[in-house]
Amino acid sequence: MRPLALLAALLVASAPLAPTPASAQTAKTRAVDVDLRARLAEVQADPRLFDAMVQQGRKVAAFCANCHGEGGNSTKPDIPNLAGQNPAYVLEQVRQFAVGKRRYEFMEGLIKALSPDEMVGVVLYYTQQPVRPQPVSDAALAARGKAYYDKICFRCHGEEGHGTEQFARIAGQQRDYLRISLKRYRDGKGPRIDPLMAANTRGMSDADIEAVVAYVSSMR
Repeated sequence: MRPLALLAALLVASAPLAPTPASAQTAKTRAVDVDLRARLAEVQADPRLFDAMVQQGRKVAAFCANCHGEGGNSTKPDIPNLAGQNPAYVLEQVRQFAVGKRRYEFMEGLIKALSPDEMVGVVLYYTQQPVRPQPVSDAALAARGKAYYDKICFRCHGEEGHGTEQFARIAGQQRDYLRISLKRYRDGKGPRIDPLMAANTRGMSDADIEAVVAYVSSMR
């Protein structure tokens, strides 16, 4: 079955379709054997190929929109925006899902169904889309968050919050997703334990987190 057809079947069933051991191994081998970063660089260096891959990615993204929203701006506050991210960063997250290093059953099932070019294409499509920041509802709280961000968070995520190839764009991110992620890093709970984030969030109070969330979600 073609990858896009398998994705359709997954969504119609409203539940992830667990691959057989053989198909799972095929997907893992595919992701491991293909140098996705090299393929990304190749596509980015060829304007015609780039445009074709973005269009291919747009088709794949039609399935992802159920959770991540149209154009990668999530309509669910606890699911992250994918719009405007750094392509290399998102592609690495996709690769980690494909090989089982990053775990979330539903995402793993969808991503393992994609070919390497579909992975690159959907990443390029999302990273070309504009982010819609959250409106500021409490200016004083956001100002406190900016002061904290400018002291700690900018060192990895950048002054504008746009991230790098190694660190996520957090500017304009969903509030609940930011809040949940920060608390998990601080408390050492959840599936993603990162020593650097743990070290930089360990001293955050809940009030600090609320302030940073208010500011970061409104960044452009």
